[in-house]
Amino acid sequence: MRDLAVLTFVTLDGVTQGPSSPDEDRSGGFGGGGWAAPYWEEVMRQVRREAMRNPYDMLFGRKTFDTFANHFPKAGKSPEADMMNAARKYVVTSTPGTLGWSNATAITGDIPAAVQKLKAQDGPLLQVHGSGTLIQLLAEHGLIDEYRLWTFPVVAGSGKRLFEPGCATASLRLTKCEPCSNGVVMRFYRRDG
Repeated sequence: MRDLAVLTFVTLDGVTQGPSSPDEDRSGGFGGGGWAAPYWEEVMRQVRREAMRNPYDMLFGRKTFDTFANHFPKAGKSPEADMMNAARKYVVTSTPGTLGWSNATAITGDIPAAVQKLKAQDGPLLQVHGSGTLIQLLAEHGLIDEYRLWTFPVVAGSGKRLFEPGCATASLRLTKCEPCSNGVVMRFYRRDG
């Protein structure tokens, strides 16, 4: 049995949409993309140290997978690129024949059942990067064991949120907290009970 952890960046008002660049995700008319970019360097050092140091498998929604697949195979040699390129990747997708990144396996059909089956296997931590829609589905079915959140000192005002209205209630326990000098705060929460 292995745990599933969500790794995501979030604004003070709960938005997770488009942290990297203005064009990352404009769905729903979102024009505030790129809000994490001014903080990136220090935050990524912390992410590498705290969440990418040990082996892990990745679970993606299709849009996030495509974003990562277009970047990391061409990123050159670095510890995080090497780890991501070598990791097993599970991709929730309706077009399974078009996965263009090494070690990628499509997940279709009953997604919660497929993820539960992955969690029941032996192996490293399953880590979800980004993938907001997938996170909502996993939370709804009680499949998330840990939230690894980086909260940025930014108010986006609108956009897709980590916890959308109507999400399932959950009790979480803070297990790790560390601020960056730039105002971003890393917090890890475990599902309680």
